[in-house]
Amino acid sequence: MKIIKIISIFFLAIYTYGQNDVKYINSQENIDNGYPFSEAVIVDNIVYLSGKVGRLPSGGLIKGGIEAETLQTLKNIESVLQKINLTKEDIFKCTCMLVDIKDWPKMSKVYKFFFNRKNLPARSAFAGSGLALNAKIEIECLAKAR
Repeated sequence: MKIIKIISIFFLAIYTYGQNDVKYINSQENIDNGYPFSEAVIVDNIVYLSGKVGRLPSGGLIKGGIEAETLQTLKNIESVLQKINLTKEDIFKCTCMLVDIKDWPKMSKVYKFFFNRKNLPARSAFAGSGLALNAKIEIECLAKAR
């Protein structure tokens, strides 16, 4: 019985640690829109940014094709990072989801221009059958918290 108590206390401590060490980042806009996700979550000094699309502050998608959407998407990611005193330099991994894999070269050109650094974040890119808000691209990132 004593062993069961010790094991129970151990697992409770791990569970409690995990619950207290998670920070949820959300804007009032995200809450007001009723989105079913947080903009970012910080766990153990890693920032997990939810996927972003090329949405303008007015709510609609930016026009101009994959290049414009990619740049606006990256700016939207940067905006979330700024809320938690981070920059694009803190990003170390991105996952890019495209509607059409033929857009990969144009997306990559804008991506590289945006980061404009020698050590680019690790990246995966793939195409699917559709994205939220009929976007051409969605990008999610991981960043290091300070």
